[in-house]
Amino acid sequence: MNNETGEIIYYGTLSYGDQVIYTAATEQGLCFVGSPAGGFSELEVWAKTYRNDSKLVEQAVHVGPYVQQIKEYLNKERTEFDIPVDLKGTDFQESVWAELRKIPYGETVSYSDIAERIGRPKAVRAVGRSNGLNPVMIVVPCHRVVSKNGNLTGFRGGLEMKQILLEIESVKRQV
Repeated sequence: MNNETGEIIYYGTLSYGDQVIYTAATEQGLCFVGSPAGGFSELEVWAKTYRNDSKLVEQAVHVGPYVQQIKEYLNKERTEFDIPVDLKGTDFQESVWAELRKIPYGETVSYSDIAERIGRPKAVRAVGRSNGLNPVMIVVPCHRVVSKNGNLTGFRGGLEMKQILLEIESVKRQV
């Protein structure tokens, strides 16, 4: 869309325990899943930085189907998502995010595995950065990427949340 009219991004919240997670979607699909500690400001900063011509509009009805599937996942009632996503990034970022979506539920891979799979074996750090910039965590499962030795490393939602997501999927890790 052009800058005069701007893109409309609808948002709502998802409650998980005592946490509130902001979610957002465009007409094309889910475009943002916030971190539990991020609050509304995380959504605002993301929209201004990566969708700077956008307008945030609170509309729980529009994000309802996306929130429902994420809740089902968090409640161990869903292992795959069948909702559209609207990801915008560099070609490199989008290749990383596409590869993340191929990681099966309950499995982990390393950053170097992702770099190999996208044909850029020396771009491990860039893969890590792209992983960290994934705007649709959980649905685009960046939490399934761990260090080469199996340790948990960086996650926008925090390492505690990453551990919770892996436990939901019953991932067995060597620490």
